[in-house]
Amino acid sequence: MTDYPIADYDDAYANGAHIEGAGTYPPKWSELAQAFRDRVAESGRARLDLAYGPGDRNRLDLFLPEGTPTGLAVFVHGGYWKAFDKSVWSHLAAGSLAHGYAVAMPSYTLCPDIGIGGIGEEIASAISFAAWQVDGPIRLTGHSAGGQLVARMISGTPLLPQAVLARVAGVTPISGVHDLRPLVRTEMNEILKIDAGTAQSESPVLLEPLGVIPVTAWVGAAERPEFVRQNRALYEMWRGFTTPVSLIEEAGKHHFNVIDGLADPQHPLCRSFLGLAG
Repeated sequence: MTDYPIADYDDAYANGAHIEGAGTYPPKWSELAQAFRDRVAESGRARLDLAYGPGDRNRLDLFLPEGTPTGLAVFVHGGYWKAFDKSVWSHLAAGSLAHGYAVAMPSYTLCPDIGIGGIGEEIASAISFAAWQVDGPIRLTGHSAGGQLVARMISGTPLLPQAVLARVAGVTPISGVHDLRPLVRTEMNEILKIDAGTAQSESPVLLEPLGVIPVTAWVGAAERPEFVRQNRALYEMWRGFTTPVSLIEEAGKHHFNVIDGLADPQHPLCRSFLGLAG
């Protein structure tokens, strides 16, 4: 548990140290992701390593359903803005693909080579690029740091072109870090380099939503208390505006398995993300 007021911010935002078998997750994710890419590529429905910008990591994978896409789903990975890339998460596209959505998964430049605000600009470019490839509604989801990034797409100083923003039909931040201010007190801030200005401009809880776009703030009920609090904070701050916001704390899920539902077309997380009933 995390005691309040927080005495150890590093522990409060540490996930792996509090998850049994944490070290087994990244290799398992990579194995599942590679198998998924191979399978979809064999069917000719994977467009890999598409350049959406000039940076070395400005690349995305686009997975296409059978037939004309219903719309575009985008997954933005986490890793505290300083770890991982798109190749680890491909299997999470399975649920959306089964419902007819094309799925874009971007990599982005990592801290400290860029600031969190710069990453937001890159993600906006990735979404815009994918939007030119696929017609229909756009749905955004992201995990942890990716949750902050997708919430940022629809709040504060606009990053998406208006024509793209107008197509966003729903956003599902999963275990998002929506208030960057506590991270200033962690050792990882030596890499992230969050200052007061960045915290103000890039923390969704401090920003106003840009439109009436449904938002589902999703978190595992068994996550670290700070992630549960951060998820509730987004819900509480944004429900004061016209944006419809719902709050889900999924029973039994921790930070590393809360995303599993995206791979299952019938899981409540996948169905909620795509705006499907039930």
